[in-house]
This record gives sequence, structure tokens and C-alpha cells, in this order.
Amino acid sequence: MNISRRALIAAAVCVVLPLSACGSGDDGGPADASGKVEGDITFQTWNLRANFKPYFEGVIADFEKKYPGTHVKWIDQPAEGYADKISADAAGGTLPDVVNVSPDLVAPLAKAGLALDLDKAAGTYEKEYLEGAWASHQVPGLSGTYAFPWYLNTGPLFYNKTLFRQAGLDPEQPPKTYDDLFTDALELADRSDGKVATLANVPTIEDFGRYGVPLMDDNGTAFRFNDTKGVELLTRYKELYDAKALDPQALTATPESSGKKFLTGAVAMNPGSALDLGNFKKQAPSLYDNIGITDQITSTGHVNMYVMGVMVNARSKRTPAAVAFAHHVTDAQRQMSFAQQVAIFPSTAGSLDDPYFTEEDGTDETRVRIAAAKSLKNAVNYTPVLFSEQMKTALRNEVAKALQGRQSPKEALDNAVKECDTLLRQQG
Repeated sequence: MNISRRALIAAAVCVVLPLSACGSGDDGGPADASGKVEGDITFQTWNLRANFKPYFEGVIADFEKKYPGTHVKWIDQPAEGYADKISADAAGGTLPDVVNVSPDLVAPLAKAGLALDLDKAAGTYEKEYLEGAWASHQVPGLSGTYAFPWYLNTGPLFYNKTLFRQAGLDPEQPPKTYDDLFTDALELADRSDGKVATLANVPTIEDFGRYGVPLMDDNGTAFRFNDTKGVELLTRYKELYDAKALDPQALTATPESSGKKFLTGAVAMNPGSALDLGNFKKQAPSLYDNIGITDQITSTGHVNMYVMGVMVNARSKRTPAAVAFAHHVTDAQRQMSFAQQVAIFPSTAGSLDDPYFTEEDGTDETRVRIAAAKSLKNAVNYTPVLFSEQMKTALRNEVAKALQGRQSPKEALDNAVKECDTLLRQQG
């Protein structure tokens, strides 16, 4: 069974918890997992029952067999309104014992004292997970880790070898860093008289991260992507835009429109998945025969990853059972089994060395899976856990103004940081 990454990695949504959600947690159970694993707990997932009911029923049955005297009630919430549901439960004291979260969702819960600090309660498990994955649910300004890392995702970059060859570039040596990218992109645009762009999308917060721009201060109280290096990145994107090395319609691009540009040869590079390879094979055989697969562009040596997690409610009255089950769901055996049902990757150390992620079998799906798995071993989640959808929109709008020449890159990023800082203060 396979479903798209978009269905699994839902859009990040800022959750603002009311002050009534905060408290000492004295009405909960023990603050560590050292007690006996027993009792009834609730487990909430995010839009997974429709496609994976037998899998999760099996996971729960295995746990209850391992720990007699436990019972897990599984609740699955729809994707729409999930953040609002968590916020309402947190405010009303009805948050489940174990909750499927993304980093942006766990941040306000941790600030409100509702997410259990696993470094303190279950730190012995840390070594079982990839370093970058474990760190993904840490919150600036707080010490601790507030969810077990669960499944990961990333995407390789496709490139058109024919377009590289026609521009006199080595089709077997695609750009790896942003310096390489900008050099090759300007060359491609020049050789094609502006008819072939290399990119179809404006820079996002992940691009700033992969370029090596500091995104926030250490305490998580202010954004910093308007520093000299951030301005440098946007200035170089402006150069691409002026030279038509960045597609003129990038300001309003969607994943679908970018994909179509790549399919028709108007763009030389584009992120994608195994599903795209199948589409190329049917609709553009010549592109399919000359497709290159490479890592995301990065100047830090680390690609970006998307991550989901499993949080334990700090107010749970069954903390040992809740921690044990959260670990059970995210252990190497369960994660590997889940990854073989859907196009995601395990966050457990060593799992990406499994033949399933390393050995070719001649299929497109495996080609992409191997490329992505290789890059995930030392990937990081660049998107700050406090960076909301509103902040993403603010950055995109200011970037567009800079590319259009309506303001300088420095002015654009200063304005974006100012607006994001204002939104950050409103989070409380």
C-alpha cells in the first residue's frame, strides 16, 4: 500500500494553547517510566485509520500481549482540524496519553508543561534513534526532548541530463552545493537564451537552513535569517530570477505547476518521488530515459527531513505504560514494518542500512527509496518548530517583493523577520 507524503506529513499548523492549559501537572501520574507497565491508556493518531487499520491493530495487540494487564484505546482524528482538536483537548484536560504529533504541534504543548520530557523520563532510549531525528522534537528555550521520533521523509532531486548536456555541463556531476547550483543555473540560462530555468520555486525557510543561515536565536525568542548569509542567499536568487535561471512563474508556483515545467523541459531540476518517475515514463519517455537522481542541494552537508513523532502526555496517570507504548510504536521492528507498507523511512539507528533501503531491484520506487534513505542518515529538520504557516506566508511574500525588485533582499528579510517575530510573540 502506498500513499503520498503529503497525506502523511500534514502541513505545519501553529497551535496556541490558552493559559488554562498550563499547570504544575500534579494531578498526573509519575514523571518517569520506571514503574510497572499496566493499566488503560489512549493512543491518538493523525488520519491513519483508513489506510492502516490492520497494522495498528497488530501493533496494539503485540503490546497488550507483551504487557498483560494493559489496554490501549486507539483514537484516530481526521487531518482537517487536527491542531485545533489537540488544542481543545489540552485546554480541557482530555489530551490522550500518547499522541501522534509533528514538531510544530509539540512545541506549545511542551511550553504548557503537557509534553513529557523524554530526556528525563526515558533518556535511555535516545541511542536507539538517529541523532537528527531525536533532536527534531526539542524546543528552543526549553531543555529536553518532547516526543519519540517516528517516521521520516525526504525527497531526492530529479534533474534532466539532456538539458545539462546541451548546456555543456557534465550530466553525471549535478550540483551538490548552492555555489554549484548558482553557477550551473546561470550557465544553463545563458546557453538556452533564457528558455530553460534550473529551478521553479522560490527559496523557503528550509533553503535558508541548508545554505547555513542561522534561523533563530538559541532561546527561540527571535528569528535571525536576515543576517548577512541570509541576505546573500536571497541576493543570489535575485540574480537567478533576473537571468531567467529561476522560472518567471516561481512566485506563484505550486508542486503541480513545477512538476509540469520539469516534465516539459522548461525546468532542469525539481524535487519529486517514485510516483513522479512513473509519470515521466508514461508522459515523457525521453525525459525518463535521461533522468538523474541526486540529493537535495545543501551547503551544510545535511539535507532536510520531515519528521513525525509520538508524544507522551505529561499528565498521564499511566506514565510507565504510556512511555512503553510510545517506544513500542516507534521501535526499530515496528518502524521497519511500517516503512514497508508506505513510502516513509524509519528514524531508528541502523534501520536505513537494511537491504530494503540499500539494494537495487530495477524498479523506479526502489531507485528513489535508496537515494532518499542514503541522505536521511545525517539529515536534520531545518524548519524551526516555532515557524508557523503564517510565518511561511510572510517569508514567501517578502521574498517575492525582493525578486521583483520592489525592495532589496535586506529590506525583504528584515520585514519578514519583523513580522515573524510579531507572530512568535503572539504564540505566547
